[in-house]
Amino acid sequence: MPRPGATRSCCSSPAVPPSLDRVREAIEAEGGTAHTYVADLADHDSVDALVSRVLADHRVVDYLVNNAGHSIRRSLVLTHDRFHDFERMMAVNYFGPVRLTMGLVPAMRAQRFGHVVNIVTWGNQIRAPKFAAYIAAKSALDVFGRILGRELFFDNVTCTNMRVQIVRTPMIGPTTAYDGRGESPEHCAERVVRALEDRPITVDGAFGTFYAAFNVVTPRLADLVMALAHRHEPDSAAARASVTATR
Repeated sequence: MPRPGATRSCCSSPAVPPSLDRVREAIEAEGGTAHTYVADLADHDSVDALVSRVLADHRVVDYLVNNAGHSIRRSLVLTHDRFHDFERMMAVNYFGPVRLTMGLVPAMRAQRFGHVVNIVTWGNQIRAPKFAAYIAAKSALDVFGRILGRELFFDNVTCTNMRVQIVRTPMIGPTTAYDGRGESPEHCAERVVRALEDRPITVDGAFGTFYAAFNVVTPRLADLVMALAHRHEPDSAAARASVTATR
């Protein structure tokens, strides 16, 4: 995303949904300029092609939001024969965003300005059961972002890790325990915009911050609390059905 007054670039998922066209049309209706691009973040060649096209069209990207992601809520005991769950999480939630970022960073450094926002998860702080594959991948992106900010400190290229809570999108649909929970996409989007403007190192929620401290101060008790929560909320029917179907 370029700075105010510059051309806006918008990167999308492989299949261009009507909602993406509506976003572009809304921007144009307000007098802005928008461009849409299609890429598969799990495909390295597709990411490289996206970088080449965007840089050819706009020379530099001032702001990058790594928001695309995939989540799996499934206990480890149901994952013994599903190593591909871990591979999928790393491909979309870590390798894709890192490859995209690394492709765009040289131009940011050359102009001595750039900001990256990584949409990660409060699970990085909580270590919530049933999300081992997802949280591990998001934690890797979180660490990558912190190190990027430190190495490029004197280039004025910065990074914000947004450790968001549950957001009410179709991604949480298969988990009935999440019905009615979480923040709205609109509220989350407003916080992303503030992160682009203020460029903080992290954006944390109150509960995530509390539990991160809880993990440090009394790690065994923190494990007990999460173990009880794990026992109280079973795997979803969708997670159990997926495992049955693959055996």
